[in-house]
Amino acid sequence: MRREKQDHHKYITFQKYKTNLKQLNLPAYSFRITGEERTGMIFDRLRKRWVKLTPEEWVRQNFIQYLIAEGGYPAGLIAVEMPFRYNTMKRRADIVVHDRQGKPVMIVECKSCEIQITDNEVYDQVSNYNREFNVPYIIVTNGLVHLAFKINPETGKPEFLNVIPLYTELLS
Repeated sequence: MRREKQDHHKYITFQKYKTNLKQLNLPAYSFRITGEERTGMIFDRLRKRWVKLTPEEWVRQNFIQYLIAEGGYPAGLIAVEMPFRYNTMKRRADIVVHDRQGKPVMIVECKSCEIQITDNEVYDQVSNYNREFNVPYIIVTNGLVHLAFKINPETGKPEFLNVIPLYTELLS
């Protein structure tokens, strides 16, 4: 474990996992974390700022690193907590992946480990979000279970995928 002193005299710990954070069904990644679980902060490399370390944020940060490291997704084409309007309400999509022309091609909805993602409520939420983005790929994850779907362009219905697609597969 390495420590680095910041100007504001807080110590930032670099480590694979803090013992009180749930280990996920993803490879282990290293994060900059400070403080304790539920009151701590994690550095978001894409937004380039510290964010509150909630159970959902833990899943989001790990899944982003999975997409980049394992799926070949360019970090610059991933939007985190992308704002949009659904009906008249302001919403945020957890992760939106874009193609090289800037068009959204995938939405990822992240939930805390305690949330069962088999619930229709979770899938309905991301389906409603997709009415705004109209992407061909949707993933729902709680860090333990990952469900990936491709929207059939002819029927508009989701088709379950056995694997999370690589970035190059999104573009073909």
